Amino acid sequence: MKLPGGFEFQRLDARQARDLRATVEDVYTRSYVDAIASGDPFDSPEQFMQRFDSYTDSMRGRVFAMVVAYIDGKAAGQTWGWTLSPNAVWWKNFQPDAAITDRAAFTHEDGTRTFALSEIMVCAEHAGRGLARALHDYLLDGRPELRSTLLVEPDNDRAYRAYVSWGWSRVGVTKPSWPNAPTFDVLIRDLSRPDQ
Repeated sequence: MKLPGGFEFQRLDARQARDLRATVEDVYTRSYVDAIASGDPFDSPEQFMQRFDSYTDSMRGRVFAMVVAYIDGKAAGQTWGWTLSPNAVWWKNFQPDAAITDRAAFTHEDGTRTFALSEIMVCAEHAGRGLARALHDYLLDGRPELRSTLLVEPDNDRAYRAYVSWGWSRVGVTKPSWPNAPTFDVLIRDLSRPDQ
């Protein structure tokens, strides 16, 4: 699909995403330049690619979806996620905000309820052109799940402001089990409302 600004989008499943592993790493290193330069092990390309491999290798029984944006034949951004399976580890360390009065009901997954949006990244040279929002919308458009969830670092002001403006709301915090993982805010977006 060709979009304004010359971008073209390609949808991929887990197998197709694994086939583009080198492209995924290239987009990551061109998107997270400052984070990688910080020296934080969690942001190293090696740990990022280990997480990517686990997302795509363990998707048996889960629906993995990825979108890559290209301009002039070169990858410019990417996003992906998957449908949470029953007993999803996504909620393992979740600490809900006070508004969530029934943690068990909120975190219950049946394999069709929640889409976990794991990553949105845009290469630095294409930032500020609306590509992140376009990737976000293209990935979530038409999803059959009732809601989507994502994790964001609380001090990532730019991303946080964007997510809130795109209809996301904070519901709690979590510290994933990944090596060197920080504590994240957990956001939710209702997918049953197309007006968001």
